[in-house]
Amino acid sequence: MNEKSIGIIELSSVAAGYAVADAMLKAANVGIVLSRSICSGKYMVVISGAVDAVESAVKAGAVVANGCLIAQYVFSNLHPDVIAAMGRSQVPEPGGALGILESFTVSALLEGADAAVKAGNVQLLEVRLAMALGGKAFCTMTGDVAAVQAAVEAGRQVIAESGMLVNAVVIPRPHPDAYREIV
Repeated sequence: MNEKSIGIIELSSVAAGYAVADAMLKAANVGIVLSRSICSGKYMVVISGAVDAVESAVKAGAVVANGCLIAQYVFSNLHPDVIAAMGRSQVPEPGGALGILESFTVSALLEGADAAVKAGNVQLLEVRLAMALGGKAFCTMTGDVAAVQAAVEAGRQVIAESGMLVNAVVIPRPHPDAYREIV
């Protein structure tokens, strides 16, 4: 089990987001990974720290949300590739299959991306969270066709179980120019 974990709270109010971030930081020894307004007037707070600290901080934040809570989640064993891919994009070498998972919420996407990278030998290219996406989130991955199919299916199942799946796609042999659209 990882010594660190990630906690996330999504809110329907920017003002509530500031109050929640403050409450989370005061509740436990955690640090802010992201705390910002996101599309469609929502707010997202992502924290990290030891598992019990993150759990306490998320509970405290949910109490302060005052009716504006959309989602809350604690990832106690998130794959390190998911964290590394948050907010970054890299262009892969053309040749591998391309997989895409898309979710209505950040929390569901993070859970799906984690399941995907643990299920198949894939490289996460990007985890994009809510900015310029109407509050949705997506991730892209590459690898051989079978690995990407297994990874996307694992992620799709997890996101679908939460009712937040927008789409899941595997492109076995994407045109080399298609990779330019990833960044």
